[in-house]
Amino acid sequence: MRFEKGHKAATRQHILEVASKSFRRDGVSAAGIAGIMSEAGLTNGAFYPHFASKEALVREALASILADQQRRLEEDQRTGMDLEGAILRYLNRAHLEAPACGCPSATLLPEIARQPLATRQTYEEGLRSYVSALAALLPDAGSATSGRRAMAIFALMVGTLQLARAVSNVAEAEQILEGGVEAALRLAYAPSTQRRQKSAKRTA
Repeated sequence: MRFEKGHKAATRQHILEVASKSFRRDGVSAAGIAGIMSEAGLTNGAFYPHFASKEALVREALASILADQQRRLEEDQRTGMDLEGAILRYLNRAHLEAPACGCPSATLLPEIARQPLATRQTYEEGLRSYVSALAALLPDAGSATSGRRAMAIFALMVGTLQLARAVSNVAEAEQILEGGVEAALRLAYAPSTQRRQKSAKRTA
């Protein structure tokens, strides 16, 4: 049977998209190849012409999700979104309720930490790139410390979302999100002298 030009690439992309949602929704361990291919409307045998292994699929899915996450942030920057807008875009009710379509860090970090080195390195590359885009929104963008502070802000955002998803009470979850937004903004706009003083106290 002959397929139209581009069919293989389209099929591969379809598998990748289904797997990306499945991993975030169910977890890497729980999402098997059989289940992913069934959800994609394909047979198990159709998997291996596109991906050498589940590990390869996980690695490519992470790279794709992180690239999309960064692309959306950069598009928002071009349309004038500031740091507060970026934080609110992340810490909100819609993101809370849609883990399958959201940030992989908030859904998969414990499992990513147990993945093979190549997969963790792929995640690290995507993470650093995304955090660099976030750092560009900080008041001291381009400074020697902006990257480290952006990483801390993102870690706070991820932890806030994970905690909010863990509680069953919707009102409490929303309070957790609001507290995370406030804390992230305080960290972003704290005067550099104040940050140095706090650091000095910790090391004294």
